[in-house]
Amino acid sequence: MNDQLDPSVHEWAKYERLILFDGVCNWCNAWVTVTIAHDPAGQFKFGTLQSEQAQRILRDLNLSATDYQTFLLLEEGHIYTKSTAALRVIRQLSWWWPLYYLCVLVPAPLCDVVYDFVARHRYRWMGRAATCRVPTSAERERFV
Repeated sequence: MNDQLDPSVHEWAKYERLILFDGVCNWCNAWVTVTIAHDPAGQFKFGTLQSEQAQRILRDLNLSATDYQTFLLLEEGHIYTKSTAALRVIRQLSWWWPLYYLCVLVPAPLCDVVYDFVARHRYRWMGRAATCRVPTSAERERFV
């Protein structure tokens, strides 16, 4: 999915790169930690899919506002989901992470099959928190 976010309707359209993730998913929280660690320039901001603003975006995209099967990457007003979003994020990280961007050569529907498999099993594999992630004081400025 690659939709345009209307800045007159959505206040989060102002962010250059914003990752919206399932705040109670331990798998998702682990990836947020990895992203922060490998984003030394601080180009990514973060928000939870449970937030009011994200819920509005999910409804506008006709995506479930309760059963999160993807995270959203809002990048310069465009919205990306699933494997496309993941690849766009890792391509901008430090260290060896951008090498995974080579997966872009695999057709997106095939990559999304793998993404969907992980999404379906993530709670079973890594568990679920009782509440959304609370950023540390060092991370606070990265969260919206």
